[in-house]
Amino acid sequence: MRPRGGTTTVNSTATEATEATDASGPAEETEATEATEASGPTDAPAEKAAPDAPDTSDTPDEPDGPGEPDVSDGVDASRRRWPRVLGALLAVALIATGGALYVEGRQLRDTPATANLALTDAEATTRVTGDVSSALGKIFSYGPGATAATRAAAKEVLAGKALQQYAALFGQVERQSADQKLTLTTEVVRAGVTRLTGSSAHLLVFLDQVYERRGRAPTTASAQLTVTAELREGRWWIVEIGST
Repeated sequence: MRPRGGTTTVNSTATEATEATDASGPAEETEATEATEASGPTDAPAEKAAPDAPDTSDTPDEPDGPGEPDVSDGVDASRRRWPRVLGALLAVALIATGGALYVEGRQLRDTPATANLALTDAEATTRVTGDVSSALGKIFSYGPGATAATRAAAKEVLAGKALQQYAALFGQVERQSADQKLTLTTEVVRAGVTRLTGSSAHLLVFLDQVYERRGRAPTTASAQLTVTAELREGRWWIVEIGST
């Protein structure tokens, strides 16, 4: 019959459509699955939290490329130059110090203190001390009947201003000695040379003097004199006497 036959046609058509759908379904699902898997790695970082960045604070710096200058080489070169610079400065300082010491030494050698032979020439100092001490003992020692000998001795050891002063005073001494029967004995107890050159000397002299008068006990007195002496004809002459 035609209707039954038509139904058969519809059913077969439906069956074919179902089979076509079934056949295309797995293929589309497969393609969708593959597309999902392919896009999965790309979308994963967006869905997951980004990992922490590695701590590079303790990581040593990587060496600069061959085209960039090495700063450490400049620092090392500067450090190597410092010992040479310091050595040069020390050498200059030593030279300057040596020069200053040399000049100062020359000045010290040229000072009046170093020109004083009393500090360096013991023999000359002893000689002038002995000559002056002996002369003072002679000119300041006299008795009632020996003033003439004292005056004569003064002329052999005194010169210049000292001789003039002594001559002016000794006249009074002669009169006192004759009237009072006075005897004076002088002894040098200490003499020091304060300055000595090749031709002159300055001395500080300490004296003990004993006065004796007839009928009286002796008396002792001390005196301190400054004496200037000059070397003439190989011996020392007293040219000035002062009291202190």
